[in-house]
Amino acid sequence: MSVLSMSELTTFRWSFEEDVAHFKKAGYKALGVWRQKLADYGEAKGVELLEESGLTCSNLLWCGGFTGSDGRGFRDGLDDARDAVQTAAALRAGCLIVYTGARGGHTRNHARRLLADALKELVPVAAEHNVVLALKPMHPEASGELTFLTDVADAVALADSFADPHLKLVFDTYHLGIAPNWEAKLRAVAPHLAMVHLADGLAPNDGEQSRTRLGQGTVPLKEILAALDDAGYDGYYDVELVGTDVDPTGYPDLLEHSREAFRNFTGAC
Repeated sequence: MSVLSMSELTTFRWSFEEDVAHFKKAGYKALGVWRQKLADYGEAKGVELLEESGLTCSNLLWCGGFTGSDGRGFRDGLDDARDAVQTAAALRAGCLIVYTGARGGHTRNHARRLLADALKELVPVAAEHNVVLALKPMHPEASGELTFLTDVADAVALADSFADPHLKLVFDTYHLGIAPNWEAKLRAVAPHLAMVHLADGLAPNDGEQSRTRLGQGTVPLKEILAALDDAGYDGYYDVELVGTDVDPTGYPDLLEHSREAFRNFTGAC
């Protein structure tokens, strides 16, 4: 049965401890953990707090940056990813989100080789710790410094080339659902699906994401969720809303609104 989760990115200004308390109070069963908040709180304490709360970890954000676009070298990015795998294992996370890093000054083929080389080392580590790595394709206009993986066909081909259950993909309803051909993208991703990031919004402009509350944008969420259900997806739906439309003073109301919208779209609690 599908489970609604709330991402810690949505409640950007709350601490890890505040997120756990508020999400549980609002009736959520899971949360998407942001590594920065967890590190600020203390990883060991955070794992313990999460266990005591009864909440599960739908996903851990994030590792990657293998192209060096964030200033780190390839080996530094890989070492950090190994640490992230161990953290994901401790949290019993549903998956660990992977961003490739931007193409930067590399050719596209070289950027792909860097990613493939990283995954060749990382996938066996993930398998050893029983962690699923989840590559996240993004809309070309909003990928920024996070990823060069903006073509769903490329992402699917990469997953197919490994044919390993510890390497899957994420379907983000904002990044992949904003386009008219979302049905084809969903069909392609469905066999490799690790998780769904749930968001609404308007088309990105000038590199900026324009996310809105669920049901207040142009993403056909009801149709997408129905298609996911038809495809047999029954995992986490992690609400990830970031941007100027998310008012820090309105976080409690946003939590309730997101639950109600999900219920209206799916009939689930």
